[in-house]
Order: sequence, then structure tokens, then C-alpha cells
Amino acid sequence: MKILVSNDDGYLATGINSLIDALERVADVVVVAPDRNRSAASNSLTLSTPLRVSQYAENRYKVDGTPSDCVHLALTGFLDDEPDLVVSGINHGANLGDDVIYSGTVAAAMEGRFLGLPTIAVSLVGQTLVGAKLKHFDTAARVAVELVQKLERASLAHDTVLNVNVPDRPFAELAGIRATRLGFRHKSEQILTDTDPYGRPIYWVGPAGAGQDAGEGTDFHAVEQGAASVTPLKVDLTRHAAVSGIEEWLAR
Repeated sequence: MKILVSNDDGYLATGINSLIDALERVADVVVVAPDRNRSAASNSLTLSTPLRVSQYAENRYKVDGTPSDCVHLALTGFLDDEPDLVVSGINHGANLGDDVIYSGTVAAAMEGRFLGLPTIAVSLVGQTLVGAKLKHFDTAARVAVELVQKLERASLAHDTVLNVNVPDRPFAELAGIRATRLGFRHKSEQILTDTDPYGRPIYWVGPAGAGQDAGEGTDFHAVEQGAASVTPLKVDLTRHAAVSGIEEWLAR
């Protein structure tokens, strides 16, 4: 099996390098990743300027673009041989619930799905506040390897995107791997205001809200219980049940 690895924290991040080391034991790995941190880039593609790719080791490439750029380039002509699977991560922090809308890690996996491959996005979830030091990237890497091996034994449809969140704890303390649905967060905290050295106002986007829909069966609940969550994502955002209602509304 040949695996394309990307991320949104940049090619030097601890997470992606832990993932590469683990996956190399079971597959051929090629890396096409951003040259710097591009967290929360979502599904953005760079269309107005050219992209530059630099090789930093054998089968290892960094791109001055977004996570979606990296996967798009890799699968639409940059790589000579198409991989069998895309694995994105290991993200430094959670991608739970509505985080997936903003996540560059999930976006890289989505781009692989758009281009016809099964994909996995992997994140390591800290037990304390955002920004706390994460320790157990090896746990998330081991979960990723297990999922890759499951895919080899029993393949999933090519439109599959698996969003995986792993609690930051030793693998021996992991309470299994559970199939989950996305939960939902409370709305984000208020913006943070400050001034720059010249007295002009500046603003920081506030932290993500805590879990609101976080009950049993959700990704939030699984991680809270010490288990890794595996959530299958779909790309179709249509609210199908509302289509007929909108049709009636338009006819008024």
C-alpha cells in the first residue's frame, strides 16, 4: 500500500513526523505537506498565485500553500504514482464536532476524497486547555496504523472520510476505538481585544466553545471517556428534509 501523508501544522510538526514513522512500518509513504503552520485553513485552494514545491528528503515535499493545495497537487499530476490512501495529521489538538468545518487537517482528507481516494484525518486531543503540551502522539499514530490495516483487510468506499480523534494518553490506557457521530459545540467565546505598539486596536478570534451536543454516541463523549472516536463524514451539506419546504416557500 502507498499512502500520501499531509497535515495542517506544517512538515516540521511533531504530529506528522510521528505519523510518518509509524506508517512507514506498514506501507510506502510519500509526504506532501505545508511548509508552515496552516491550521484552520479549511478547504481553501490557492488560485491567484503559483505554488512552489521543495523536496526536503526522499519522497518528502513541502508546499507554500494550504493543506488542500498539498493534496490537490499531489493527486493531480505532481506524483508519478497515485497513492491508495490519504492520511492527514496528526493534528495538534481536537477536531471534534463543528471543528471539522474549519480544520485544515480534515480539509486535506476531504480533498483526497474529492479526488477519488479513501481518507483518514487524525487528531490528538489534549486533556486540558487549548495550547497545552501534547505528549502521546505515538498513541494517535498507533490508532492510525490500526485503521490503515483494517482498510487493507476490508476496504471502504472511495468516498469515505474518517475523522479520528484520539485522547492524549498512553495507548495502554485507551478505552477502545468507537464509531461516533459529530457532536456540536457551544458558540465560540468572545473575541479578545488589544492594541498594537502604535495604539491601534487588534482582535483575536476567541477560543472554541465547549461541547453542547456531547452526549453518548458523539465524538466528544467517546474522547471524554478515554476512547478514540472514528466519525465517518459526508460531503453533501444539503438539508434534504427541507428541500420541499423551500420549494413551497419560493412559490409564495
